[in-house]
Amino acid sequence: MNMNEYKKSLSHYKRARKLIPNQSQTLSKAPSQFLIGKMPLFSKRAKGCYIWDVDGNKYIDYMGALGPIILGYADPITDNVVKKQLKDGIIFSQPHPLELEVAELLVKIIPSCEMVRFAKNGSDATSGAVRIARAYTSKDIILYCGYHGAQDWYIVITERNQGVPKILKKLIYEFKYNDLDSLKKLFKKFHNKVAAIIMEPTYYFQPKDNFLENVKKIAHKNKALLIFDEIITGFRWSLGGAQKYFGVTPDLSCFGKSMANGMPISCVVGKKKIMQKCEDVFFSMTYGGECLSLAAAKAVITFMHKNPGVLQHVWKMGRLLQNGTKKLIKKYNLEKYIESSGFPPRSLLHFYNGRGKDWPELKTLFQKYMIDQGILCLPVYWNITYAHKKSHINLTLKAIDRALAFIKDDILRKKVNKKIKIGIKPVFRR
Repeated sequence: MNMNEYKKSLSHYKRARKLIPNQSQTLSKAPSQFLIGKMPLFSKRAKGCYIWDVDGNKYIDYMGALGPIILGYADPITDNVVKKQLKDGIIFSQPHPLELEVAELLVKIIPSCEMVRFAKNGSDATSGAVRIARAYTSKDIILYCGYHGAQDWYIVITERNQGVPKILKKLIYEFKYNDLDSLKKLFKKFHNKVAAIIMEPTYYFQPKDNFLENVKKIAHKNKALLIFDEIITGFRWSLGGAQKYFGVTPDLSCFGKSMANGMPISCVVGKKKIMQKCEDVFFSMTYGGECLSLAAAKAVITFMHKNPGVLQHVWKMGRLLQNGTKKLIKKYNLEKYIESSGFPPRSLLHFYNGRGKDWPELKTLFQKYMIDQGILCLPVYWNITYAHKKSHINLTLKAIDRALAFIKDDILRKKVNKKIKIGIKPVFRR
């Protein structure tokens, strides 16, 4: 099925092994997340919803650079304002008016936003929000649900925590999504010591029985803050994020990724009385006010604000893909092995061994079958952009249909683990 060659990818990989640990600056993009020699390892250019690897192979892309792409690669709305701002300068010796303009824009569209501080990536924003919460409440313990970045305060609870003081584990504890009892038990155990709850408002599941509203009530009852990590959901679920979509307003929020269609920017937003703690807290970085990204954020958010059809289209295309995938899973009676979850703008696939345990070899084999047909995916999640049209979704569903037909045969003939000796593992597990 696959006629592609990956000679340049392999050449780049060999060079990178000598120079760059993990051969990438982002673990989830690294060659370790693909089959070396049988999949592309380096991308060279992108346009719309297409990516070309260094060997010139073309793919419909569903990684979206891990989420920042919302309009499409090399979209003129982003590119034109970046080029224009570049003529005036990138960064300056004092604040720039763009900082005010983007802040004013965010106040208008994000329910929790009364004040704003900018940063460069999600880890900056979540770490800043946690620091602000601890300063505001004069407490230390953080309760979390979801993934919240690469800084010590959070990464200490993952498998990839070498170099992080283990004592930090005493300051962070996990509760389960849609399980209020798991949260209540932690508040009981750490009575009057919890500074904040930080959580992704959704990832895999729909909140049940007013879960988000009740989390907020429990937090405030215990004089703790509620932080929504909307790095993924922001400007994707709705313009005001999942908090706008679900109608639950947290005390602090973190946004990034889709905010500027690929330019590096994130922010912490929240209630004025809480955000003013930034005047006492150290939350400062040289590139926080970098203007190419601010200009891009202003243009992208303004465009989506004036054109609500953008996110409506993202949801529509995502719904076509997710519903079509579910039908194909059912068509091949693979429900025990493959499950679709999440929401249309960013749905997820899970791969099981038929007994409820993860099957990384099956996931890797599916990924190979898709890449062989010109579809680039991880394939844990599918990021939909405004550039994905119905024709792209139809082509993708045809590829999924063919991939699942092969998968079905491989499972019946017990070939999965013969074709994939070692499946691609997650970057880390909690």
